[in-house]
Amino acid sequence: MAVPRLSPLGWARWAWRILTSMRTALILLFLLAVGAIPGSVLPQRGVSVDQVRDYAIENPDLAPWLDRLYLFDVYSSPWYAAIYLLLFVSLTGCVLPRAAAHYRAMRARPPRTPRNLGRLPYSARFTTAAPPGTVLAEARSLLSGYRADTDGDSVAAEKGYLRETGNVVFHLALLALLAALAAGSFLGYRGNMLVIEGDAFANTVPLYDAFYPGTAVDADDLQPFSFTVDDFRATFIEEGGLSGQAASYAADLTYTAAPGEPERTHELEVNHPLSVDGVQVYLLGHGYAPHFKVTDADGDVVFDQPVPFLYRETATFTSDGVIKVPDTGGEQLGFTAVFLPSAAEAADGSLISDFPDARDPVVTLTGYKGDLGLDSGRSQSVYQLATGDMTEIGDSPELRPGDTWELPDGSGTVEFTGYSDYISMQANSNPARVPALVAASAAVVGLVLTLFVRPRRVWVRARAGADGRTVVEVAGLSKSEGAGATSAFHSLSLALRDRLRERPAADDGTKE
Repeated sequence: MAVPRLSPLGWARWAWRILTSMRTALILLFLLAVGAIPGSVLPQRGVSVDQVRDYAIENPDLAPWLDRLYLFDVYSSPWYAAIYLLLFVSLTGCVLPRAAAHYRAMRARPPRTPRNLGRLPYSARFTTAAPPGTVLAEARSLLSGYRADTDGDSVAAEKGYLRETGNVVFHLALLALLAALAAGSFLGYRGNMLVIEGDAFANTVPLYDAFYPGTAVDADDLQPFSFTVDDFRATFIEEGGLSGQAASYAADLTYTAAPGEPERTHELEVNHPLSVDGVQVYLLGHGYAPHFKVTDADGDVVFDQPVPFLYRETATFTSDGVIKVPDTGGEQLGFTAVFLPSAAEAADGSLISDFPDARDPVVTLTGYKGDLGLDSGRSQSVYQLATGDMTEIGDSPELRPGDTWELPDGSGTVEFTGYSDYISMQANSNPARVPALVAASAAVVGLVLTLFVRPRRVWVRARAGADGRTVVEVAGLSKSEGAGATSAFHSLSLALRDRLRERPAADDGTKE
C-alpha cells in the first residue's frame, strides 16, 4: 500500500506544529542560554572595545577565528538573532492557543461527577439523617472557596485555576520580555567613551569612541545632554591578599539635560549610573592620562595635552601609550611610552610598578622621527604608532612630573608635566527598559503562582439509602503532587459530616 505524500501545505502544518510545541520552545530557550555563555566569558565590543583589542593581542591566533564566529558580538550576531526569533515565534504559537484554552476552561462548568467516586485517589462515605438537599446545600456552603456547580444529586467543585493562570502569565511575560528586548535593540543605542578628568562630554556621535545605534536610531535622535568630569577618586586595598585591588571608584559630574537647562551634580559610581533624559551613563573603569609638553627645535610648543594610556593589567596599572606630534614644522615626532604609577625596582634591576595607585609616577619614552603616516588616508589607532617610515632617535631617562628630556640632535624637548585620571563610561538608551522590567516582574509573579497554588477537584454525592438515611460520598482529586492533598480532602469530609450532625432531620420541610 502506497504511503500518501504530504502536500506543501501539509509539510508547512507539520513544521508549524513542531516549531510551536513546548518541547521545541524549551530546546530553543536552552540554546539561547548556551549561546549567551560566550558573551559572558569573552569580552564583547558592545561593552568594551579595549578589552576585545587586548584579548586579540594576547591571543593572535585564536581571536580571528572567534571574530569570524561573532563571539565578540554575541548578542548582535546572526546566529543568536536566529535562535531569538525562532524562540519568539515558537512561544507565540505555543502560548497564545494555551491562553485561549485556559480562558475557555475558566468559563466552563466544573467537570461532571464521575460515576464511581470510589476509584478516585481520595474517597469517603458516610450516612446521615439529613436529606440529600440539605447535604448538597451544606456541601456548597463548605466549598465556598471553590467554583461549584450542582448537577442532579451531586456537587462538583474545583479550585486552583490560578496555577494555570500563573503558567500562562509566565509564558506571556516571557514573550513580552523578548519583545521588549527586541524593541530596546531596535529603538535604543549604546556608546562607549573615555573622558579625562576636567574634560566635558556632549551626547553627539563624533564624541563616542564606539557607538552602536539601534536600527531606528538616527544621529539627530540623541538626547542633548552634556556633562563635565570634575573630579575622580579611586581607592585601593593596601594590605592583605587582596592588596592592589580596587576598593571604590567615584567621579563627580556636573551635567545638564539640554542646553540652557540648569546644571546639576551627580556622584558616578559603579552600579550607580547617571540617569538623564532616559539615558543611563555607567562607570566602567579608569586609567591614567600623563600630560606632556613638546617643544620643537625653535623652542615653540607644538604639543601640550594629556594622553590616555591603556593599562596592561589592573594589579599594577602599568600602562602603554603613544604620543603623536605632527605639527613640528619639519620631520614629525612620535613616541611610545610606558607609565608606571608606583615605580619600583624589580629583583633583576628592571623598573616596574608595584601598586595601581599613583604613588611615584614615572614615564619612559622611546622617540621616533619621520613620517607618522597621518596623511596616507589609512585609518590609525590612537594607541599605536606606525614606525615604518620613521627612525628611532633613542630612549628617555626615567621621567617624573616636572622632568624634561632633551631630544638628540637638537630636535626639541619633551616635558612630563603630570598626569590626570580618565574614566571609561557607557551610555545606554533603552526605551523598552520599563516594559522589560514589568514583563520580568510578571514572569516572577506567574512562576510563584505556578509553584504554590494547588489545583484540586472535589465531588459530593448524596442519595437516599435503602434504610431511609442519606448516603454521602465525598471524593477528591489533586492535579499536582503534594502530600497535603489527602489530608485536606479528609478534613473537608469530616467538616461536612460534623455540619450535618448539627442539622435537624426536617430542616428542609421533611421528616426523618
